Amino acid sequence: MTLQTIILAAGKGTRMRSSIPKVLHRLGADPLLGHVYRTAATLKSDAIYIVIGHEAEAVKNSFSFEPIHWILQDRQLGTGHAVQQVREHIRDDATVLVLYGDVPLLASATLQKLLDKVRSDTLALLTVRLDNPLGYGRIIRNPQGKVLAIVEEKDASDAQKNIAEVNTGVLAVQGKPLRHWLNGLGNDNAQGEFYLTDIIASAVRDGFSVETLETPDPYEVLGVNNREQLACLERQLQHRQAAWLMEQGVSFRDPARFDLRGEVAACGQDVEIDVNVLMEGRITLGHRVRVGAGVHLKNVTVEDDTEILAYSVLEDAHVGAGSRIGPYARLRPGTVLEGDVHIGNFVELKAANVGHGSKINHLSYVGDSSVGSGVNVGAGTITCNYDGANKHRTVIEDGAFIGSNSQLVAPVTIGRNATIGAGSTITRDAPADQLTLSRSRQLTVSGWVRPVKQVKK
Repeated sequence: MTLQTIILAAGKGTRMRSSIPKVLHRLGADPLLGHVYRTAATLKSDAIYIVIGHEAEAVKNSFSFEPIHWILQDRQLGTGHAVQQVREHIRDDATVLVLYGDVPLLASATLQKLLDKVRSDTLALLTVRLDNPLGYGRIIRNPQGKVLAIVEEKDASDAQKNIAEVNTGVLAVQGKPLRHWLNGLGNDNAQGEFYLTDIIASAVRDGFSVETLETPDPYEVLGVNNREQLACLERQLQHRQAAWLMEQGVSFRDPARFDLRGEVAACGQDVEIDVNVLMEGRITLGHRVRVGAGVHLKNVTVEDDTEILAYSVLEDAHVGAGSRIGPYARLRPGTVLEGDVHIGNFVELKAANVGHGSKINHLSYVGDSSVGSGVNVGAGTITCNYDGANKHRTVIEDGAFIGSNSQLVAPVTIGRNATIGAGSTITRDAPADQLTLSRSRQLTVSGWVRPVKQVKK
């Protein structure tokens, strides 16, 4: 089967009250249109056509690396008019699937079931039953249950408005009859627009069977017209992602207070995630990982038996097995920790490699550094890696002990098992197995009196 997919994405989205095109508003990690395009791509479409209009260049630029056929709709005169813009590209022998760029949660499995209903004399239509169908086109059936037509809300009679089964707009049909029906579309309706739904009546008139697939999940076909609906679908997306993770063996203290804006590429068993955790990009979690409240992970790999304590932020980092991070720690891009590393409260690392069993427990900054195994970095230590123009690297070899409140001015190497005395400023390499310190002489001034604030008269 040759499959051509058309995604309608030309609307302005006036009710969003935004300068950003509606289909570029984000749901999770991706624009609304990105969700729809990715779903279409899973169906192995031979060609994907996206009809654009409002801020067309901005939409195109957001997907510049994707193999998309862009079709411009200069004037937005309805869904039928939008599909008409693709008419010359539609192949007679293809199955054509019509989707919408603002309906992001539609599952590929649902669409495949819809496509399976398409025959040479059959049009397949996706429907849903709503408790409140206000605003949707109603499915009109004869007494035998056969679909006769779709009536839009503004053209519907009072009796028709009571119909709960509504059109989602998603349909699939062979290309040859679709091209024929598109040619016959008119705009004699309350909106003065060319409705794609009018092809249903044309199909019935031509002896086609209209087969419906009713989705039991209204959120799957809910479109976004305003920010409230966007927020509603965001929570639905997060609920589904949390549910999938729980199936993989993750325990949430409260799955309603979890956000994933990306993907968990791999996840071990018995992972525990506390409340208000945000994960972005590509995340890999090993077995028995524990993630504390308020933690933010972005493009991070966390190996087995690691604990990340509350309110820590990790980005573009790799954490080895058995490590303990935080609370309130920050691992910036390029940080790689081997196993059993302890990074404590208010410690910041950037482009740092830290060896097995090393500890940086309190109030320190270690950047552009290579830290060996078994190193202990005392509280308040700073690697001074930036001279105002260039970055330089600090090397701390295995077993070194860095006393509290030390400054290591790069480029500098601290030798194996070296000890740096507390309060030192180290500007030259420190030899292995020896104590190195740099302190001013302590001085006590006899007879000194602390100044007293003068009382104003």
